[in-house]
Amino acid sequence: MDPTQPALGDQQEMSFIDHLEALRWHIIRAAIAVVLFALVAFFSKDFLFHDLILGPSRADFWTYRMFCRAGEWLHAPSLCIDKIGFVIQNREMSGQLTMHISTSFIVGLVLGFPYLFWELWRFIKPGLYPHERQNSQGAVFFVSLLFAIGLLFGYYIAAPMSIQFLANYVVDPTIENQMDMQSYISTLTTMSLSCAFVFELPMIVFFLAKAGLITPEIMRVYRKHAIVVILVIAAVITPPDVSAQIIVTIPIILLYELSINIARIVSRGRTAALNAQLAENHGVA
Repeated sequence: MDPTQPALGDQQEMSFIDHLEALRWHIIRAAIAVVLFALVAFFSKDFLFHDLILGPSRADFWTYRMFCRAGEWLHAPSLCIDKIGFVIQNREMSGQLTMHISTSFIVGLVLGFPYLFWELWRFIKPGLYPHERQNSQGAVFFVSLLFAIGLLFGYYIAAPMSIQFLANYVVDPTIENQMDMQSYISTLTTMSLSCAFVFELPMIVFFLAKAGLITPEIMRVYRKHAIVVILVIAAVITPPDVSAQIIVTIPIILLYELSINIARIVSRGRTAALNAQLAENHGVA
């Protein structure tokens, strides 16, 4: 129990100022955690940039090696990516220092995301009714787990395919691809974080279904519309490469189907609870 925020019904109802004060301390603790993770990332410069950030820019990256192995197994040498046709450059005097600081902050946010959500949950949870708290147990764990899975998918699958496609796309062979460092890192972080948040779809559906705002029947009826939206999302977060769009689209569609099952389970639970309450009220009457 958060000492700065009493639970609903345990103490006198909090005023608006009290809520703001409680929220302020949650934000302060979350900000401290992000800064600490950012400092760790800042002082791990070699690993952060050479191994993590610049990994997808080299042909020995794990994803490219797996494609080469798949090409050997399928007797399709065209799948192998053994050359990345671009050079990363910095064109500003303070560009590398600025990018070092901003990238460390982004990594701090990513590493601190579970704690950020936990602090947000600690602020929201005392205002929930007991049955709502019971229904949302494990929320922090599953939100963090889906975020991590989506982030890894974006970093190891979506981002490398986008970088590889854009790096080797030329309108004329006399034009050499020399990518700005900021553009490269922006592509990498956008792809990775987009997938991380898209993978939160099952948890979003879970909470909406708990609130009675969505049902499995509605999701089935609008499945075709959802697939169109998914295709648009995949087209936005990936380059105009059909293979990359398909690879991103398939797991999102699977997540949508999983979300339908989650909504079905939640709907059954709500129906059972309602029937039990009606039976209890009828017995009392």
